[in-house]
Amino acid sequence: MARNELKNSLAERYAFQLRIVTAVLFVLALFGLLLARFVWLQVAQHDKYQTLAEANRISLVPVTPARGIIRDRNGVVLAHNFSAYTLEITPSKLADSLDETIARLSQIVDVTGKDRRRFKKLMEETRDFESLPIRTRLSDEEVARFAANSYQFPGVEIKARLFRQYPFEEVGSHLIGYIGRINDKDLASLDEEGELANYRGTDHIGKLGIEASYETQLHGITGFEEVEIDSGGRAIRTLRRTPPQPGKDLTLSVDIKLQEMIEKLFGERRGALVAIDPRDGGVLAFVSKPGFDPNLFVDGIDPDSWKALNESPDKPLLNRGLRGEYPPGSTFKPFMAIAALEGNFPLTRQTIADPGYFMYGNNRFRDSHKGGYGSMNFDRSLPLSSDTYYYQLAVQMGIDYIAKFMATLDLGQLTGIDLPGERPGVLPSPEWKKKRFRTPAQQKWYSGETVSIGIGQGYNSYTPLQMAHGIATIANRGVMYRPHVVATVIDKTNGKQTRIEPQPERTLTWKPENIERVVRGMVGVTQFGTGARIFAGAPYVAAGKTGTAQVYSLRGGKYNAKSINERLRDHSWFVAFAPADKPTIALAVIVENGGFGAAAAAPIARQVLDYYLLGKLPAALAANASAVASAPVAAQEDISD
Repeated sequence: MARNELKNSLAERYAFQLRIVTAVLFVLALFGLLLARFVWLQVAQHDKYQTLAEANRISLVPVTPARGIIRDRNGVVLAHNFSAYTLEITPSKLADSLDETIARLSQIVDVTGKDRRRFKKLMEETRDFESLPIRTRLSDEEVARFAANSYQFPGVEIKARLFRQYPFEEVGSHLIGYIGRINDKDLASLDEEGELANYRGTDHIGKLGIEASYETQLHGITGFEEVEIDSGGRAIRTLRRTPPQPGKDLTLSVDIKLQEMIEKLFGERRGALVAIDPRDGGVLAFVSKPGFDPNLFVDGIDPDSWKALNESPDKPLLNRGLRGEYPPGSTFKPFMAIAALEGNFPLTRQTIADPGYFMYGNNRFRDSHKGGYGSMNFDRSLPLSSDTYYYQLAVQMGIDYIAKFMATLDLGQLTGIDLPGERPGVLPSPEWKKKRFRTPAQQKWYSGETVSIGIGQGYNSYTPLQMAHGIATIANRGVMYRPHVVATVIDKTNGKQTRIEPQPERTLTWKPENIERVVRGMVGVTQFGTGARIFAGAPYVAAGKTGTAQVYSLRGGKYNAKSINERLRDHSWFVAFAPADKPTIALAVIVENGGFGAAAAAPIARQVLDYYLLGKLPAALAANASAVASAPVAAQEDISD
């Protein structure tokens, strides 16, 4: 009995000791695991968790760079920045509904219906967790009122921001462009270009014109502040600051006074004018009428203003100089003339009968000069703008030669100007027609179609920029420069100025005697031809060409401007350069539905040349600019193009 008791006691003690050892080993294993984890976290992962800890303590705040300033060639500011307070809402952080929050805000700060509509439009275009302005440019009194009540509005705050301003408003709007709030499409584009990090904290980006094409230079480089924060996320102090690099300033080749004067000359009429220095391709003026106020887009345009611009029949958002495509009418004839001389076609050495029409097969192609001139030769064909002559010349040259030659002048092609959105126009050819149309009958080029091409009608369709570029090439005797708007880029951090060097595209190997013969013909336009009355008394010699572009087919009827809807009337064209021997300016101007070239476009060109070459703005023009702008289309019905 005692032996059994002793045996049980030993067994129990052994079992107890085993449990103790097991428990100790288990505890030691747990401590081992804790120690291993501690070593892993404190040694192996030290840098990672130190960074995370610092991130909890330190916040990186982006510092937006100041956008570069845009100036004209004389230093006049066209786009600049100013600082103002904005009242901003982050929808994702609101305690109440958005409508309720705005309603309560309007009791403290004036929030108009226009502000509400603009805010809701911004919400549709932007992610809901972003801060969006409900009111901009707050007064000091409004800032103080909200600050006293800010505790009632979680998700609403006042921010100091830089705003873009365009002091000339509509003047040069298509040229300068505007900035607008960054949307999802912009973010995707920035991400694709690897520029997304540089836009942290930036709300706006260039959307149009120079603001868009020179976005990289104008934006600058974003800086950062390392700010120590407490557990509530409030800033305690700034630990380190990497300052932003401001955007670069741009100096344009454009003269804003010239630009402003031209826009006044257009008045309420629609059209475009592009003026170029043929010696280097610098754009002197780039007008598209009507324009728009780019300031409307900076804070986010309200729906009513957007609807008015977008639905206007005058299309104020269309950059006509860059994207408007028009038949050139008789302004195409100087290009035909140099092409004919370079091809040594027989008609350039012959005199033809001009009865006022040209018969091609069973089709009669009428001349704009009723009754014709009796006879016509090359040297009189440009000054008098003989359609009959250029009908026959086109047939003799053929469409293949015409298309090949015109391509060397960049007609129907992009000029490469430093503005976004350029349209190529249409240089017709059999190859173009095959690509343009679907059915075999439509794709076939008919010889009769070549006839109309010779006077700038038919499928011909070019932009005012292309026409100015082509005329500048003739003015510069075959040396072609790429058109450009920006002349100098200025780095404000070191004051370095980088000139945008003119880029000669090509030198066309035209015979000097051929060029001078065409120039003489264009001088004849302003001295005894279709533009002589407009250029009477000019103290300089100008070379020009009038043009009238048909908008719709008369189908055998007689053109009468008074009986036709205004928007169906002919377009008025004029191209010119001066002084004729050593040109410093070349231009193309179109007045939509303005009638004869000499009636609407040529007077504008004359005043532009007077101002640019002589610094002269006639008192009569200054006093009667509105009257000139609204002059009736048919004021000079006796003038052919």
